[in-house]
Amino acid sequence: MDLRYSEEDRLFRARAREWLIANIPTEPHPGYSPAGAQYDRDWQRKLHDHGWAGVAWPKEYGGLGLSGLQQVIWYEELARAHAPHHINTTYVALMHAGPTLIARGTEAQKAFHLPRILSGEALWCQGFSEPNAGSDLAALKCRGEIDGDHIVVTGAKMWTTDAQFADYQELLIRTDPQEPRHKGLTWLICDMKLPGIDIQPIRTMVGGEHVNMVFYDGVRIPIENVVGEVNQGWSTAMATLSFERGLGFIGDQLELYERVNRAIDLAGKTRLEDGRLAIEDDGIAQRLASIKADCMAIKAMTLADIAETDRTGMPGPKGSMMKLMVTQTHKALGEVAGEILGWQFLDFDGHRTSNPWTYDYLWSWVFSISGGTNEIQRENVADRVLGLPRAR
Repeated sequence: MDLRYSEEDRLFRARAREWLIANIPTEPHPGYSPAGAQYDRDWQRKLHDHGWAGVAWPKEYGGLGLSGLQQVIWYEELARAHAPHHINTTYVALMHAGPTLIARGTEAQKAFHLPRILSGEALWCQGFSEPNAGSDLAALKCRGEIDGDHIVVTGAKMWTTDAQFADYQELLIRTDPQEPRHKGLTWLICDMKLPGIDIQPIRTMVGGEHVNMVFYDGVRIPIENVVGEVNQGWSTAMATLSFERGLGFIGDQLELYERVNRAIDLAGKTRLEDGRLAIEDDGIAQRLASIKADCMAIKAMTLADIAETDRTGMPGPKGSMMKLMVTQTHKALGEVAGEILGWQFLDFDGHRTSNPWTYDYLWSWVFSISGGTNEIQRENVADRVLGLPRAR
């Protein structure tokens, strides 16, 4: 893997930095709300109209067709400029659904959905987890029965982020209950406006209603919406999760590096109860140094994963290592920020603008669950990276 930046890479960085400085939104994000969803659509539309959408997507599908390293550069510049990246309502469409359709979708599915994703016209949500099938995804029971040229879906999905704003859903259902757990599943494109879908928001400790229960009562989905093959959805779902655990976290990984630098600055100007600057406390200074070292390691792992993806076209199982390390580092940074700020860390009204450190710390607990819990990531690393015997 060649980690040297070419002249083309340096010019790309300069061009991206100049454009972001001139074009980042001046208004703060409205949060999880219809206004927030529109904010995300507008930002994605602006990226699309100015030629910045789908940096690493193939040109034949509307992207820029640039290298994985240039995608990293783009995310570095987003973090540097404090510009929005794909952590809001556009995330699933751009980092899950789009890459999955490119890898596994039909040409008709790609032609219809990919332009709408890149332009911000279509938002997506993920319908994988269920009340009794979160970490154990193969235990899902949401049922799909084939009826002519449709699949009729009945059941429920849990923790469906941004379902109330989504136009489409990547929906994993069980179409053959007689097959073993990892078989008989089907990955579907579900139009969220279809009759029979009921969305019930769930309020979380972060303060918003960004996750939902979704109920399906005889929802008829055209069989042409199957991605992959009927009853072979586990393979398609694993491709989706590979994108989520690998490339899907690039923006967050690189923003984390910027965030730890801001934490060091915070420690250099915040006084503890005894009057010392927080950075003068040996314990705080050592923890910040350790977290920054971890962020450097995460960046190196990101570059290695990008290089592998450029070679193979798909993220590898090492994405689980990155996802695990990112979530652990998120928590560690939130904890040390709480020690630096003291009682001010508790001054939080549920909005990121009121106290971003507290908001990010609460979200660190979400990251340890979303996309597969830390325990699941350790199982993946043990099984698929280290080749250890599977847990009983």
